Amino acid sequence: MPWLRLLAVAAVTLVVNLPFGFWRAGLRRFSPAWFLAVHAPVPLIVGLRLAAGLGWGLSTFPILVGAFFGGQLLGGRIRASRK
Repeated sequence: MPWLRLLAVAAVTLVVNLPFGFWRAGLRRFSPAWFLAVHAPVPLIVGLRLAAGLGWGLSTFPILVGAFFGGQLLGGRIRASRK
């Protein structure tokens, strides 16, 4: 069931990006630290994608990119709600 693996990787992607989004929301936009907060989880997600055997199918990109940015957005909203 490749769709089940895709959903599992998407869920992990979202959860991994929560702390990075939380961190990013407290930084000056486009600063070096901001870029690090956005791009640091990418190698982990790529490794997870390869370990799950998803490969680089074009159909998986919208789901995983959405999970990536969803985690960043939710992490930022959590930080904003704590103020």
